[in-house]
Amino acid sequence: MSTRLSTGGRLLDKTKQVTFQFNGRRLRGLQGDTLASALLANDQMLMGRSFKYHRPRGVVASGAEEPNGLVNLGRGGTFEPNARVTTTELFDGLTAESQNHWPSLDFDVGVLNNYASRFMPAGFYYKTFMAPAPAWKHLFEPLIRRAAGLGKAPKDRDADRYEHFYAFVDVLVIGGGIAGLQGARAAGQAGAKVMLVEQTAHWGGRAPVDGVEIDGQPADAWVKNTLQQLENMDNVTIRSRTMGAGVYDHGYALAYERLTDHAPAQDIPRHRLWRIRAGQIITATGAIERPLAFAGNDIPGVMLASAVRDYAVNFAVSPGDRTVVVTNNDDAYRTAITLKQAGLEIPVILDARPNGGGALADQARALGVRVENGKAIASVKGGKRVTAVDICAQAGEGSVLETIDCDAVAMSGGWSPVVHLWSHCGGKLLWDEGEAHFRPNPDAAPKGAQGQDFVITAGIASGAMDSAAVLADATQAGKTAAVRMGHIAPDMAAPKADAEEPAPLLPVWKMPQGAGYKLRSKMWLDFQNDVKVSDVQLAAQEGYESVEHTKRYTTIGMATDQGKLSNINGLAILADSLNEAIPAVGTTTFRPPYTPISMGSIGGDASGDLFQPVNQTPLHQWGSDNGAYWEPVGHWRRAYCYQRDGETVEQAVHREVLATRNSLGLLDASTLGKIIVKGPDAGKFLDMMYTNMMSNLKQGKCRYGLMCTENGFLTDDGVVARIDEDTWLCHTTTGGAARIHAHMEEWLQTEWWDWKVYTVNATEQYGQIAVVGPNARAVLEKLGGMDVSKEALGFMEWKEGQIGGFDARVFRISFSGELSFEIAVPASQTRAFWDALHAAGAEFDATAYGTEALHILRAEKGFIMIGDETDGTIIPQDLGLHWALSKKKDDYLGKRAQQRIHMTDPDRWQLVGLETTDGSTLPDGAYAVAEGVNANGQRNTQGRVTSTYHSPTLGKGIAMGLVWNGPERMGEVINFPMLDGTSKTAKIVSPVFYDPEGKKQNV
Repeated sequence: MSTRLSTGGRLLDKTKQVTFQFNGRRLRGLQGDTLASALLANDQMLMGRSFKYHRPRGVVASGAEEPNGLVNLGRGGTFEPNARVTTTELFDGLTAESQNHWPSLDFDVGVLNNYASRFMPAGFYYKTFMAPAPAWKHLFEPLIRRAAGLGKAPKDRDADRYEHFYAFVDVLVIGGGIAGLQGARAAGQAGAKVMLVEQTAHWGGRAPVDGVEIDGQPADAWVKNTLQQLENMDNVTIRSRTMGAGVYDHGYALAYERLTDHAPAQDIPRHRLWRIRAGQIITATGAIERPLAFAGNDIPGVMLASAVRDYAVNFAVSPGDRTVVVTNNDDAYRTAITLKQAGLEIPVILDARPNGGGALADQARALGVRVENGKAIASVKGGKRVTAVDICAQAGEGSVLETIDCDAVAMSGGWSPVVHLWSHCGGKLLWDEGEAHFRPNPDAAPKGAQGQDFVITAGIASGAMDSAAVLADATQAGKTAAVRMGHIAPDMAAPKADAEEPAPLLPVWKMPQGAGYKLRSKMWLDFQNDVKVSDVQLAAQEGYESVEHTKRYTTIGMATDQGKLSNINGLAILADSLNEAIPAVGTTTFRPPYTPISMGSIGGDASGDLFQPVNQTPLHQWGSDNGAYWEPVGHWRRAYCYQRDGETVEQAVHREVLATRNSLGLLDASTLGKIIVKGPDAGKFLDMMYTNMMSNLKQGKCRYGLMCTENGFLTDDGVVARIDEDTWLCHTTTGGAARIHAHMEEWLQTEWWDWKVYTVNATEQYGQIAVVGPNARAVLEKLGGMDVSKEALGFMEWKEGQIGGFDARVFRISFSGELSFEIAVPASQTRAFWDALHAAGAEFDATAYGTEALHILRAEKGFIMIGDETDGTIIPQDLGLHWALSKKKDDYLGKRAQQRIHMTDPDRWQLVGLETTDGSTLPDGAYAVAEGVNANGQRNTQGRVTSTYHSPTLGKGIAMGLVWNGPERMGEVINFPMLDGTSKTAKIVSPVFYDPEGKKQNV
């Protein structure tokens, strides 16, 4: 039975007991336990059921690679499915339930699948659910949906909080073993800004467990001293319980920090997602021990040898009193020695190598442990726990030589470097024949935007297999990273550790080598998905030669551990079945995240009322205090109008329009997008982004521009200002700022990645106020500080200086048809500037106006609105904007698309103005009908209303719309049916209803 030992427990506080529940049972553990170690200490070997056959499963590993020990944690708002028992730190009051069984863990009717396993081999579902066709909807699909999944989906709202952090460092080191610590120290001593992250709560990795000595002291002491040095460096940040989740292009990385999983009572966010930009990334991610494939290797009590050692040393837990060790390498002998020194029995060590092991094997024999070379496990006996093993010759077919009673098996098939993060960005791998694993190819590292290497591996992640080599490799990695970032490498030597000389490893992919089908059909590769050696061989037999195809056909490596234990063994079996070398078969694609991360951490603050954060301008509070009637515009809240006492919304809008036309209006335009585009190639880039020329825009000038998608459809408009030789400021619509910035970055990063252009979304850095109306210039002159006369600041020009003592950038542009200035000031000065404008404009009846008045002012002048006149199918030519399509440029986004036949069709509807014959207002979106019906029996349409308003300036309803042959039909009256059965008639007119000569905006 598994039990707590009197020795060991380096991570435990044995003076503090912790109470927890598992499947309703009240159990006790110790402070420092994981859920896995606490369950083992309570002799709870059975922890779950496999997905396909519902076979009994216990833990096989001790870390994030664990495929079996998945549980539901918590209740209600703290419920979490599929939590790993090996990475869940125990705390008082923890509640866990096993999953994927019914009615109970011990008695699961789903185990019937196990007895029918011969009828459900790999890929059976592709053949079984084909016919009869009606059975899919009424039988197969309901059954599959009911059987799918492992844990239960949460039903209650998440009670926890999450957040995002951002970091910018020279060197990011992922992994807190001795390699990561040494790499961080070397880079830190060079003066580089370093961030070191470790996924567990403890530092040092395997070195303290394995009894490594560094510089003449135990690894624990060296780790403590090194940590102290790093903590004393101002340029180094260290974070435990933080997993390096993914490495992406341009030195971008994600890290996942678990802040309160081990102490949920704290009033801080539960998880934190770090978004990190690093010049260099060191992946000191260690290695994962491989299991061995023998019959019954999934029975609870069969574990990785390193995991058995971890539980004994770290948590004072033994999975059994009698442990058989089976291996193909020297490392497993450490487990046998550890257990023997703890007073436990090792009936035998089965070493598959004919010549056996090296110095560690001799040490085990000296302790009185029986060692059998060239031997293997034919099968493991037991159901819900190990009871015995049958011994056979590794070179044979599985004839039983001896049966040995035991209650645990420690297996080791060698070690595979964790190459996932290295591979995320395209790092290539080499097959190491001697160690039978893939390791990073240092000559094929991931490349940055300028072709430079930006990922370095360190320690065993590089393939260094002993402590001395690990520390030397890590030291060099830290120095290299620092030098690449412009620092001078420190004059430091690698710490000293004993260089081990183990006996050569023997690759063992199935045990015994000549096992027949009966044994191979019980050799498990993917423990969670129940994929066996025979399944992979069947896939090869059925023509699945690609490792990616085999993965999907058999589901190997598709479990929640993402093949961390099964990948190498699986592809080796596939290679053998295809009579190919392992490197020729290759590996599956490694994708982030390295281990699952919570959906809450991905969302961060985006939950509840903050699911879609509400952006507020610096003038939001003023609006709330002055009757603002808010409306959502993108992620912003903008004032539709400012109601005064006794006013309706419509009355407020009309008052604001007339006040602006007659005297002075003030608009909060802070929400308009402000994207800075800078660099030697910025002009060339903007010429591709916009339909008209921007590269020839003179400094101090502005130009209205249109932006299309690659399909030719109009997506945004705005004024572009030339700031200096290589800088432009692009204004976008309120809803378009983030979208257009992403649009720019997508083209820069995927198509024109070698252009020297940089973009910044500076929307929230500045407030912007439109000062509009006949007295606009007068109020600015009253404030003083800048010459805003017509001669000093002409239409479509801009100047920088001060207005009334405020730092300002003044744009002489107009979307209302009136004399107008748009003035940008730092966000922190916006409210004070707004108040100053109102004070100076009091004599001119300065009136704040909202978005609806803005729309009316624009419509009266025939200016289009993105989202009204456009709907994702409109091109500039439809809106009469041919003048904004440059004939000087060879290309721009959408140009070729606009030359397609249906884009140049003369029957496309065109923009016109619409005036109802009775002065009323047309409904938004109303369709104009023509004579006859179409093939569907519906009335033919010849146009539609895109925007419509009552104009208080003109005293009548006005509208813009798209009408068939509209510009050629001026003066013609067309009919618009109403929903109530009546109809309205409207005359086709010019879309410019007010001041068509533009005299008022040019004064």
